[in-house]
Amino acid sequence: MEKLIKADNYDGACQSPLNLGYSATSTAAEVAKGIDLTGKTVIVTGGYTGIGLETVKTFLKAGAEVWVPVRDKMKAEKNLSTIPEAIIHSMDLMNPDSIDAFAKKFLSTGKPLHILVNNAGIMWVPLRRDSRGNESQLSTNHLGHFQLTARLWPALKKAGNARIVSVSSYGHQIAPFNFDDPNFTHRPYETLQGYGQSKTANNLFTVELDHRSKAFGIRAYSVHPGAVYGTDLGREAPMELFQQMGTHDANGSIFPEVEKKLKTVPQGAATTVWCATSRMLQNIGGVYCEDADIAALDTGNIEHKFDDPATLRGVQPYSVNAANAQRLWRLTEEMTTIKFPVD
Repeated sequence: MEKLIKADNYDGACQSPLNLGYSATSTAAEVAKGIDLTGKTVIVTGGYTGIGLETVKTFLKAGAEVWVPVRDKMKAEKNLSTIPEAIIHSMDLMNPDSIDAFAKKFLSTGKPLHILVNNAGIMWVPLRRDSRGNESQLSTNHLGHFQLTARLWPALKKAGNARIVSVSSYGHQIAPFNFDDPNFTHRPYETLQGYGQSKTANNLFTVELDHRSKAFGIRAYSVHPGAVYGTDLGREAPMELFQQMGTHDANGSIFPEVEKKLKTVPQGAATTVWCATSRMLQNIGGVYCEDADIAALDTGNIEHKFDDPATLRGVQPYSVNAANAQRLWRLTEEMTTIKFPVD
């Protein structure tokens, strides 16, 4: 057990690229080459569209048993119809009872959980609230996954050496976490501010989760998939928004020169798969990763050009800050009324 423990990523202490030769064009299949997951059990939330679906396919090809908790069962059954090995169960990340029911069903099998991928997410949505009054992007992208991870903790411990991968985004750079008003109770709602703080929450959760779980051989990672074409993430955004951004023409078609700069879905899933399986991460955790590598800490030394997705990289110090990570953990336990059983 001792050899698995390394200094955590408080304040970005481990945010140094490994430079293993992968790049933005590396695919999930390429980073999974030579990986054997036979006998391993995996859960991928939102694993029926976009990069989540590609992640599920990659894990199945590597021999894993893959469970896919889904909000839209009809859509999931259609999208997963060609891979019947995937085990589908209903779960809504905005519904605490639904999360508990899925976790109870999985735990009842007695199986260890070797890999948990908190992949599902929403973006560009109007103001909505869950039954507890929490803003929907925070509820779906962070609070629901915190609850799911907490409930599955016994199965993660049983695996001995488990990994938890949370799909974050460069979008965390839009906003730090607003501890004073996370649910837009006292400030005007801005959907991208909501998205940005939910992705910052993913990073902070990863930092603190890894800090607490590494003694059990469980490591946590957060991931920026890249700017990916062909996902459902913008399904609620009006086409006028993309046209104003200059990415789509009057007919709603993406400009070829824009599409050329974006990642494909197999490329977008690469970093998730790498974090979940890479032997190079055996002694490293709590880090924010991109392009199948650990991202650099963005201290103002990275020039970002929004017309060039390749420059949208790096992790903000506020989203790996130790004090913020500890504070968010305490707040999340209060908001979910769940005491995370890390023991």
